[in-house]
Amino acid sequence: MADYAHGAFSLKKRIHAGETVYGISVPMTIDKGKLQAIVERGGYEFVSVDSQHSPYDEDRLVSFCGMAAEIGVHVQFRIKHTRNSYLIGNYLDIGPTGIEVPQVEEESTVDESVAYFYYPQKGIRSWGGAPRAGFEGREDRLGYAAWWAETGVLWMQLESVGSVTNARGLAKPGVDCLSFGPNDLMFSIEAHPEHHLKTVDDCVRHVVEQLEGSTVAVCFRSSTPDNRQKYEDMGVRVLLESAL
Repeated sequence: MADYAHGAFSLKKRIHAGETVYGISVPMTIDKGKLQAIVERGGYEFVSVDSQHSPYDEDRLVSFCGMAAEIGVHVQFRIKHTRNSYLIGNYLDIGPTGIEVPQVEEESTVDESVAYFYYPQKGIRSWGGAPRAGFEGREDRLGYAAWWAETGVLWMQLESVGSVTNARGLAKPGVDCLSFGPNDLMFSIEAHPEHHLKTVDDCVRHVVEQLEGSTVAVCFRSSTPDNRQKYEDMGVRVLLESAL
């Protein structure tokens, strides 16, 4: 059984404690040797895989998550569409340790995401799924549900001026991180030239300020390690880089 109690699998606790953590986006088709080398070389605590803008196959995700568990690294999975938040429990049943919901605008999306992310009594996620992260050796229903509540990491992605200005409202209990989609956010900024938030960096600073005093972190896709210090200085505590 993979060790989900230490190292990268304490990711949720580290985020809530305000520590800085680093991750990297990789394709689901990557082989184990290359993934392990990337993780070890970069000191990454999590890897991110995507279905929103990439081909997606459930069997491939099961295999990828199993491989990541063997390495001992957290898997953050971006779902295909905002409206698929009702399927979060189904996605989790096949192996990810975290979910990112793209293009979040409404607090109702957050409510639905939280509900399907957690088991009762915190949520309404249905029981099942043999490939679930950390399930082997934790088959007790209530014990696993409690472990999951302390382990699974839920992100909401901010990709518009409207979601940025309502960051505090979207940072509901059960959400661990608000992440940025800088390119779609730029479209929104360009559509609102009179808004006081003029740049992506303005938006990042605004969200960091709004979340001050909470356990919800800000994630930014910083592209390369060269940009780490800039965003850390702005108060970003979760940095997602690219393997490409």
